Amino acid sequence: MLNENHAFILDFPELKLDIVQLNHDDPTFKADLQQYHQLDYDIRQLEISGSPIDDENMHILKVKRMELKDQLYLQLTEHHKHTSPQ
Repeated sequence: MLNENHAFILDFPELKLDIVQLNHDDPTFKADLQQYHQLDYDIRQLEISGSPIDDENMHILKVKRMELKDQLYLQLTEHHKHTSPQ
């Protein structure tokens, strides 16, 4: 879908507290999350303006966003496993 907001916290509401804590405590997570949100914003802006780049470059941006999201999710689930009561 065009112009769909892929905000990380919207996709993983059940992990909101972990996202907030990692964003506060882990500079690497915070930097990766900021990069993810900037990339998502850039993609949405390109979609709104009629995708003024070629399909290959748009695909590259979307793959990069997906890879960042996967990386963030792995960090997030690891954190959740170690901080949740068993």
